[in-house]
Amino acid sequence: MAAITEMAAITETTNLSIEKLRNAYPEKFGTEKAIFGNIKLGARVFVGTACGEPQYLLKALVGYIDAYPNAFLDAEFQVVSLGVGPYNAAKYKQNFRNSSFFISENTREAVNNGEADYTPVFMSEVPALFSRGLVPVDVALIQTSLPSPLGLVNLGVSVDIVKAAIQKARLIIAQPNSYMPQVHGDGFINVKDIDYFIPHDEPLLEYSPKVEGEVARRIGQYVARLVQDGDTIQVGYGSIPDALLPHLKDKKHLGVHTEMISDGTIELIRSGVVDNSRKTINRGKSIASFCMGKKETYDYLNNNPLIELRTVDYTNNPLIIAQHSNMTAINSALEIDLTGQATAESIGNKFYSGVGGQVDFMRGATLAPGGKCILVLQSSAMNGEVSRITPSLKEGVGVTLHRGDVHYVVTEHGVAYLHGKSIRERAMALIAIACPKFRPWLMEEAKKRNLIYSDQAFISGRQGEYPEDLETRRILKNGEEIFFRPVKISDEPLLKEFFYSLSAETMFRRFLSTRRDMPHERLQDFVVVNYDEETSIQAITLKDGKEEIVGIGAYYLDENTCTAEVAFAVKDAFQNRGIGTELLEYLTYLATKRGLIGFVAEILKDNTPMLHVFTKANFDLVRVDSDMTFMKKTF
Repeated sequence: MAAITEMAAITETTNLSIEKLRNAYPEKFGTEKAIFGNIKLGARVFVGTACGEPQYLLKALVGYIDAYPNAFLDAEFQVVSLGVGPYNAAKYKQNFRNSSFFISENTREAVNNGEADYTPVFMSEVPALFSRGLVPVDVALIQTSLPSPLGLVNLGVSVDIVKAAIQKARLIIAQPNSYMPQVHGDGFINVKDIDYFIPHDEPLLEYSPKVEGEVARRIGQYVARLVQDGDTIQVGYGSIPDALLPHLKDKKHLGVHTEMISDGTIELIRSGVVDNSRKTINRGKSIASFCMGKKETYDYLNNNPLIELRTVDYTNNPLIIAQHSNMTAINSALEIDLTGQATAESIGNKFYSGVGGQVDFMRGATLAPGGKCILVLQSSAMNGEVSRITPSLKEGVGVTLHRGDVHYVVTEHGVAYLHGKSIRERAMALIAIACPKFRPWLMEEAKKRNLIYSDQAFISGRQGEYPEDLETRRILKNGEEIFFRPVKISDEPLLKEFFYSLSAETMFRRFLSTRRDMPHERLQDFVVVNYDEETSIQAITLKDGKEEIVGIGAYYLDENTCTAEVAFAVKDAFQNRGIGTELLEYLTYLATKRGLIGFVAEILKDNTPMLHVFTKANFDLVRVDSDMTFMKKTF
């Protein structure tokens, strides 16, 4: 019945005027002095959150305190603020103390100076703190839409923990604001349940995170590879997550179940990329807890039946999140160490943000069928002077995500998959996507800590940097797609699997040796590549989210002749599909582009399949010895 009432209310096109409300409920209006005079000494005051913060109410309250400083003492303000924060001024120290579940720019200095309090808690658990009385709420200062003819106001852009706070508050003071949209979901309140109204029209707070330019573009491209058509996505707070959303514009049938909905998410909904048609629950609707964006976004939310704002104990409940098939959670971090521990809430012992909802979504996504969690971060900070990938987290850091929580890590230099990987594999994968200037340092620090092999080779500088521009995709004659990319220093485990999957005959034909073992010392010759002297390309398939190397090809430069020796090998189970032909063709293209004048190849004379590939590629026969055939090709 409640849902029917809410739907009827939100489809009304005419709001109840403030004058009619005043006439109907004269006892709910009065002077600001009289209304604020109902707040008792030592009261715990909850303030509407984020962009729903009632700015005028707060300024009016501070003005009341200026006029009557002894009428308001030892109060506690529970604020999740993006606003001007007038209550943070030192002169109000005796009147109230700020306390928050999340630290913003306006409260960060006060918290770290010990002048305000921070409560670390998963955002999904905050409503229970209110309902159980563990965090008492005496007064709630909220901002609402204008009332509807049915006598309902709407919390608009911030439902999250606000609804739970007002359900326990002894005194509710609301600021009706014509700028506040009416939004479907849990944000409706009967005007009878509000004690006082102080109407005031003013534009809502807006949030426009700084776009990180090229870094965000590259991260967005990598994330777009991981997000699949039909996924349900959650995108966290911050400039990098929001900036990557435009890179999902070519996806289809995405769903949204998130804590925060932003300008970028709304644009995906507008364009039809998000249609929620494949969601497991709440099909057809984008679900969020609050909205932070620009006025155009708030206008789009108004009376839009495709979007619902629900309470945070629903949106952030890991058990609800896990019900979404192919749930994909995308969140940011400030720092991650080489073992996979990450922080999103502190820099050293300095509090920066908060626990928030990140863990709720990352863990919920990993429990979902086909779900995945993606952690994004810029590889460096302080204008490139500090690495965000570190040997170990700094002293005093709060660990937001534990080693077992992190699956994908994305920087502007690539993707590292950590789930199910050993410490050594994690360290190598993270070093591979770190800022290049810090990779030699990270490698040495990892050796000192025995995180990687003590003899791990590494090529620093440009010669050792992964040439991402050589990545490409090929379609085989059977329609199968193969991903071609250069070898990475973190590929040792994949190459080990590849070599041990080869038959003795294939190994001998490729390496002219009966030796079958591939220890670390030998594998390093394949993964530690000087890209100025060698080009090594792997043919890769993706199976159950795991990369599998099915073929490798390489050429080795001879600077004296401006030619290169070329060779390749293909997994037995994948032979005769055209992979060798495609590898040789691509290596030829790369060599020509580099300015080489030709290839040479040595092939066992009884290796008929490989001879066929080289002959098909227009290699000429040079000579045949007792065991070997020598061929060449001039470009």
